[in-house]
Amino acid sequence: MPTRKSPRKGSLQFWPRKRAVKFLPSVNWKAINSGKNLKGFICYKAGMASAEIKDNSPNSMTKGKNIILPVTILECPPMKIFSIRFYKNNKVAKEILIENLDKELKKKVKLPKKAGQKLDTIKTEEYDDTKAIFYSVVKRTNIKKKPDLIEIGLVGNLEEKLKFLKENSNKEISVLDIFEKEELVDLRGLTKGKGFSGPVKRFGITLKQSKSEKGRRRPGSLGPWHPARVTFRVPQAGQLGMFTRVIYNNKIVDLGKASDKPIKNIKNFGNIKTDYIIVKGSVQGPAKRQLLLTSCLRKTKKQSNKNYEFIELK
Repeated sequence: MPTRKSPRKGSLQFWPRKRAVKFLPSVNWKAINSGKNLKGFICYKAGMASAEIKDNSPNSMTKGKNIILPVTILECPPMKIFSIRFYKNNKVAKEILIENLDKELKKKVKLPKKAGQKLDTIKTEEYDDTKAIFYSVVKRTNIKKKPDLIEIGLVGNLEEKLKFLKENSNKEISVLDIFEKEELVDLRGLTKGKGFSGPVKRFGITLKQSKSEKGRRRPGSLGPWHPARVTFRVPQAGQLGMFTRVIYNNKIVDLGKASDKPIKNIKNFGNIKTDYIIVKGSVQGPAKRQLLLTSCLRKTKKQSNKNYEFIELK
């Protein structure tokens, strides 16, 4: 018989396979060039549903017809500015805290007792770029009270960025001011944690034939005699899930406020109380998982040409 051949099991792009250090991942904001004022927004996964929509996509087989699409509902409570960072030569040169921050932030970070330098007194000529750390006003929702913090990039030159930050310091920023209907977005966050798993589930290796020696659900060999060690390429049992992943080019089917169009009784979540976004398809993570909604990194014609008219949730 000829030697059986198959592709290697498990991508080496994702290595090591262990739990992520933090829930909201760091982003290369310089790579993202699109967006309106802000390049990202903190959101929380509510759950999935079926949506009835009218397909207006050109060259679609269902053009002009009502179809059912799987969608994910994301709750997006408003965000506030926590601090402003000034960069020189790609390094943080100065950071300024915003005054009158929420009390819930004391549970997350240590706040200084004395007020720092004000934004108006800073000489912007000394710096190359500016970004800001934002936090979600998550106490408005049913999820939790402790806010999530993350650094988010801004759109425009240094003057436009500072103007946006001055106008919105101590103000709540809504997701409806940042993203629009029919826009493409990327979603970054952690997948569902599945704990300690064997190599069959973790890497997708084939089961050995029945009555095989030393177990069916394990690799046939751990490697050669030399090098005299087990290399990382051998599929073995270990942690599965809680990995940082990105889902690119998600179409925003609908967005709005819960006060205008309420969405209630979502399984494992409850009612939506703030702003929300409905995205086509599935998204990583369980219910109540925090995710980072960003402007799309690499837009594709296939996804951008799709045009949906939202009718209702089923």
